[in-house]
Amino acid sequence: MQNARDTFYVTLRDRLAAVNPARTIVLRGVTRPGVLVEENELASATVPVNAFCLRWTGLSVDTQGALPLATMTCEISYATDGDSGNGGMDRGRLLSGMDAELVSAVSAAPQNVAKMNYVGAAGGSGLAPVAMGTNVFWGDAAFGAAVVNGERLERVATVVVFCYQEVGEL
Repeated sequence: MQNARDTFYVTLRDRLAAVNPARTIVLRGVTRPGVLVEENELASATVPVNAFCLRWTGLSVDTQGALPLATMTCEISYATDGDSGNGGMDRGRLLSGMDAELVSAVSAAPQNVAKMNYVGAAGGSGLAPVAMGTNVFWGDAAFGAAVVNGERLERVATVVVFCYQEVGEL
């Protein structure tokens, strides 16, 4: 299932970067698209704002078919403090903008991609990811309520992601 999670992340990251190339974050001195996977980053007491943070929270596997079908839940949390030049008074507009970016990226056709194995491509090895034999597919995002947390406005959206577990895949 790790291959499917990696594939969904890379697809979402690339689509969000295409929708808003200006949405970036700096992590460990590197500027990159404003999307991260919680489990792949160092533990931190601060949650990045104006970025999308993916967390995998649910998993079920149906073993009745020729290949097991995994159903995974991806929580995508994001927040904004608003623009300091506007005294944070635009945080609702900025959160709505992030909502629209996420809708655009998740709902863009097609809502499936070939599952990729990124193991050899990790760490800047120069190796390309390898296409696997099945696809990763997902539904539309379901948005939770906006939550006020001090001066910050936060939201969590969930996306259900599906994949077939291939023979020999972990």
